[in-house]
Amino acid sequence: AEHFKRGFEADWLGSVFSQAVFLGNGLMAILAGLFAQTVVDLFGPVAPFDAAAAVLLVGGLVIATTWGENYGGASAGEVTGDGYDHMGQLSKAFQLIRADKKIFLLGLMQSLFEGSMYCFVFSWTPALSYGADIPHGMIFACFMVSCMVGSALAGTLLQEGSPHRPEKYMQSVFMAAAGCLFVPVIVSRLGIADGDQVSHDDHIPLATKLSLLAFCAFECLVGVFWPSMMSLRSRYVPENIRSTIINCFRIPLNLFVCLVLSNVSLMPLSAVFSMCSFFLVLAALCMVQFDATVGEIQVVSVAGSATAAAK
Repeated sequence: AEHFKRGFEADWLGSVFSQAVFLGNGLMAILAGLFAQTVVDLFGPVAPFDAAAAVLLVGGLVIATTWGENYGGASAGEVTGDGYDHMGQLSKAFQLIRADKKIFLLGLMQSLFEGSMYCFVFSWTPALSYGADIPHGMIFACFMVSCMVGSALAGTLLQEGSPHRPEKYMQSVFMAAAGCLFVPVIVSRLGIADGDQVSHDDHIPLATKLSLLAFCAFECLVGVFWPSMMSLRSRYVPENIRSTIINCFRIPLNLFVCLVLSNVSLMPLSAVFSMCSFFLVLAALCMVQFDATVGEIQVVSVAGSATAAAK
């Protein structure tokens, strides 16, 4: 990986991932949200899409001219006469997923969380629009501030010498995320979304306020999720095939998201958020199993070392 090519320490990875989410994702996304809201106010709702196309073009040019290809430290057996052996990598990735329970659980947890997150991305707008005219750009910026807070917290949890292990605290993160996305369901079931539940001082429905608070909390947990999962992948998934394994799990993930979004008009929002919460609970259970599996391996390793030392 580029991190090791430059001679950086492995212990720095947690901090690097946290800073990447904090500065690269969070800060730039906040600026993008504020800029998009300004463009909407000046030129209409289509203008941010035009601006995004221009930014993507500039970014693509920068990447094409300054980035080199990274094959993950491919060995000689992974490169054929025609170039990189893609089919060989895919075959090896599927073999590792079947053989290593830790890799399977990591990929499953990432798919469950990302699937819920992508459904949230397409559902938060109608979930907040209870008859109120909401500033989407400003709300998106608030989400990204929350994500930055989460990534800063993850940086503290992952720093060298920290007693906190992602295998443990991510169980709570997944359960808390499930609770956050279940708030719109509670709001709907209790009838808080009715039109008479409007705060007359600012004309913002109570349902919008409650859901917005829950969504900001969820985005904070997203900020914890990314660097923590990156750290776990760097620890348990082989570097030379890591990206291939991750992409193997993104195939069913993308199919699921497309299936949900293509039928979202047939489902009430409460059903979508209930499904997301259920997937996050499954992710928490997977993390419990993952932690137990890692613990068993460590116990076996310690016992083996003690036996070897006794001999």
